[in-house]
Amino acid sequence: MALQLQVVTPERKVVETEADEVQLPGAEGYVGVLPGHAALITLLKPGVLSYRRSGRSEAFAVSSGFAEVLDDKVSVLADSAEAGSEIDARAAETEKAKAEEEMKSAGADTLDAIRARFDLAEARLAAARRPA
Repeated sequence: MALQLQVVTPERKVVETEADEVQLPGAEGYVGVLPGHAALITLLKPGVLSYRRSGRSEAFAVSSGFAEVLDDKVSVLADSAEAGSEIDARAAETEKAKAEEEMKSAGADTLDAIRARFDLAEARLAAARRPA
């Protein structure tokens, strides 16, 4: 028995595949999903969404969004999602450094947005560097 995984953004369908296991960056921590998982709806935070199928894995950097697990189907709607192979690690490194520098002088009104950019840059780097 396998899971059906679908990841979409406002611009495109990023992936639609079968998976043996899915890992999601939930708002309260990472969530592992296996076939037979209880129904679940969760907010996503920036992080790495990964799945494994037949011993191979693939990773995506996702921003905030939502995920629903229902009847062995995992549906993810994220503001952005990129496969590790699509990510420019050098650009992600630059964005992470820029956000880190901005956090040093950020006010309360801008800190959350800068932190989200930093977290997404870290997720992009992690997905880009993750072995298959």
